[in-house]
Amino acid sequence: MSGGPRFALQRISLRRFLLLGILVPVLGFVVINTFTLYRQALAAADTAYDRTLLASAKAIGELLTVAETGTPPRLTATLPYSALEAFEADNRSRMVYRVSGFAGEMVSGFDDLPPARPQGNSPSVYAALVEFYDDSYQGEPVRMAVLLQPVAGVGGQGVATIQVAETLELRRTLARSLLVQTVWQQLLLVALIAGVVVVVVQRATAPVRQLSAQMLARDEADLSPLPAANAPRELQPLLDATNGVMARLAQVLEMQKRFVRDASHQLRTPLAVLKTQVQSARRGDVEPGQALAEISVTVDRATELANQMLALAKVEQLRHQGDAPELAWDSIVRAVALDVGPLVAAGGIDFEIQTQAAPVRAHEWALRELTRNLLHNAIKHTPPGAHLAVNVVVHHDEAVLTVSDGGPGIGPDQRQRLFQPFAAAGAQGGSGLGLAICHEIVQSLAGNIDLRNRPVEGPPQGLDAVVRLPLATSSSAPTPGKPA
Repeated sequence: MSGGPRFALQRISLRRFLLLGILVPVLGFVVINTFTLYRQALAAADTAYDRTLLASAKAIGELLTVAETGTPPRLTATLPYSALEAFEADNRSRMVYRVSGFAGEMVSGFDDLPPARPQGNSPSVYAALVEFYDDSYQGEPVRMAVLLQPVAGVGGQGVATIQVAETLELRRTLARSLLVQTVWQQLLLVALIAGVVVVVVQRATAPVRQLSAQMLARDEADLSPLPAANAPRELQPLLDATNGVMARLAQVLEMQKRFVRDASHQLRTPLAVLKTQVQSARRGDVEPGQALAEISVTVDRATELANQMLALAKVEQLRHQGDAPELAWDSIVRAVALDVGPLVAAGGIDFEIQTQAAPVRAHEWALRELTRNLLHNAIKHTPPGAHLAVNVVVHHDEAVLTVSDGGPGIGPDQRQRLFQPFAAAGAQGGSGLGLAICHEIVQSLAGNIDLRNRPVEGPPQGLDAVVRLPLATSSSAPTPGKPA
């Protein structure tokens, strides 16, 4: 169940994730900041009240004198407790004091007040020899100020120790007041931040909700691109990827529709002819042998047409497959030339083939179909005794296949039209799918195909079909199946 927390994070909404991701750290910072501010305010309050303790200790020190007689010098003090009332803030706090003589003896004050601790090295903001610390008196916590006061007189001189302690009721009341005030301020700050974050997150995620609403409101057959002009920059990659997928899907669906439309249109004619021939043979209108021969020719044409249409559909399927393997195109050309050798011999054609090593990235079926269609087309248009040449060469970073037939060539208007489906050149042109299949295969392999009449004086004396494909060893060769 290790994937539980991750799955829970994946199911959380984007708005909730943003709110939690922003507000939780803010709340943590506010808690730490509240504690820090409270400690700082409490330290400032202690500094202020410690000043009162120091003032009371100095006031006591001013009333100390040295006795005129006696050895060693003896400290005397006549200090009523009412002298401290001026320094008491209110009746919630109480001050007590103790004065110790030059030798540490009790001189005046409360004898049960704990004696002063040894002077430490803690820093003080005051110039006087004073130290502050927390202590207890009669089981109650107090804040203690210890002042070392030099006293001089006729009878001698020395340093007196003056202790003034104050109970903490007033300090605690102030601390609670500071804490409540700080907490309220921080809560208001958190509420303000939360409100701003909610508004900002709502506005930031509005395009996502609008996009979702647009997708849900779309018709199932609507594959038009999503509007991306006014979308935030962060949504642009998602919209571009979505539009790319929808464009490819629309292309696939269009290919399927075109295949069904062409199949229903093109196969209807040979099937109708076949049905007529069968009916004629049944009625005995023609000899059985002649009827079978006609039926055989019609079946062959229908079979060729169906195979070519399936090949055209397969080209589109290969276009959307992954990276193609590296193949030796020259070997495939020689293998296909060997397959069509009987057709060359039957036509009495002077055949020549020359190849160089030409590695390309493609599926083997695509290269075989491309080469076979070009050779079949060339054999069909080459008269007996004429020359037909096949060459595979490497030019720069391209592999170039040239099929040169000895036919009559083509006119300028036919050159572009021949790459369209069912556009046959003349009566012997066949179904008109061969060059269309070649064109689609070459496009899927990021190459190009061209038909050129050989330049000679007088009428054209043959046609060159030139196919150029990127070499597999070329670093700039695009991936087959993707646009160049």
